[in-house]
Amino acid sequence: MRSDKVRYFTPRDEELAELLIGIGIKRNVSKVLVYLAYTDEATSRDIERGTDLRQPEVSIAMRYLRECDWIDTRESKSESKGRPVKIYTLSRPITEIMDTIEKEKRQEARHQLDLIQKMRECISMQ
Repeated sequence: MRSDKVRYFTPRDEELAELLIGIGIKRNVSKVLVYLAYTDEATSRDIERGTDLRQPEVSIAMRYLRECDWIDTRESKSESKGRPVKIYTLSRPITEIMDTIEKEKRQEARHQLDLIQKMRECISMQ
């Protein structure tokens, strides 16, 4: 499958990716997630061109997104001989993915606050 039109990052997309990076999501994962959120489906090559990421960066991001069960993958015969082309879509709406990220970040924050409280208790015992 060859995409006739590749979607390129807009300033708004860049801002969304930067916000994800700011909360601790890796740069390549953030960019791919934002790209797929506003694209019905895309090949790795589309994502590379649209996000200005290199192929290994896209592959690493895809592995992470697949482990989180946030993307679906299907294969399409390539126009030329060779391997089939993988086509990616989000497996759930971006709002659900953001809910999951928010829940994880809240748990991390609670855990860190619990550690600080335990440190205070240890300090006051001495």
